[in-house]
Amino acid sequence: MPRFFVSPESVSGDSISVSEGDYNHIRNVLRMRVGDSLTVCDGQGWDYACAIEDFDNGVCHLHINERIPSAVELPVEITLYQGFPKKDKMELILQKSVELGAVRIVPVLCERTIVKLEDPKKEQRKTERFRAIAESAAKQCGRGILPEVTEPMRFAEAVGDAKARGCCILLPYENAIGMKATKEAFDEAMKVRRIAVFIGPEGGFARDEVELAEKAGARTISLGRRILRTETAGLAVLSALMLRAEEIMENL
Repeated sequence: MPRFFVSPESVSGDSISVSEGDYNHIRNVLRMRVGDSLTVCDGQGWDYACAIEDFDNGVCHLHINERIPSAVELPVEITLYQGFPKKDKMELILQKSVELGAVRIVPVLCERTIVKLEDPKKEQRKTERFRAIAESAAKQCGRGILPEVTEPMRFAEAVGDAKARGCCILLPYENAIGMKATKEAFDEAMKVRRIAVFIGPEGGFARDEVELAEKAGARTISLGRRILRTETAGLAVLSALMLRAEEIMENL
């Protein structure tokens, strides 16, 4: 069934109003008609089973048949702080991170970041595109919330952000030794329930960045004996955390 996100303000009593891009998609792309069913999510964990009432002057009016709490979100809140990669790798990372349950993705400018941010207007357009990709991925995989994509942050700012949010900070690092320590870090993260995953850009983190993160309480972890690309490392961590969190859900 088609799925759309709306702001909570669009929900009023037993009605929901959908406009702009989603209106066009419903009417002109999907060619839906009055009486057809669709699912709307308010981005805050509630799904609404709806039927189309009418199309009026660029607004699609929906009648709410049922309000259902979303059952797909993880019991942990994961933020991916991704070292800004080259070319279109960020788009892949965004899409897959949303599918794996991340609630927030922060592009991070590190010492070894190759990408240069120079034109504020161009970068704003890029951020808007990133948010559109995240929304599309959330629709496709049936998320109950709309994951946030922030403006890029410098590394020190990102570490401060994670610490201020009370996150258990995990930082995969090629010099970290032993999977036992990784398992212990994951166990700790599941208890804290608010997790920050830091992934370096091409070339990895500089040593002074690792030291700064460790001073803020970060746990450096190993992802095994192979060197993973920046677009692989974060997804590997998110996959492992997702499986651990899903196991918790099953045991509740």
